[in-house]
Amino acid sequence: MLAHVREYAASRDISVSQIVEDYFKSLTKPAKRNQIIEMVEKLETPTFIDEDFDLKKAYYEERSEKYGS
Repeated sequence: MLAHVREYAASRDISVSQIVEDYFKSLTKPAKRNQIIEMVEKLETPTFIDEDFDLKKAYYEERSEKYGS
C-alpha cells in the first residue's frame, strides 16, 4: 500500500508527508457553514403556487389582519 501512495505522490510531484499533512489539515478544518441564500437556491420551486401570486403582498395582508394596521 505504501508503494501505491508513493506512486500517487510522485505522479503529482508532492511528498508523502505533504499528503499526510494535507489530510490532517482537512480533518481539523472547521466545516464550512452553508449560507442561507445557497440553501434557498437549492430548494425546488413549489408547483402549487401560481407564479403570478404575490407572496409578499399576501404575507403583509395576513399579518395586517392578524396584528392590525
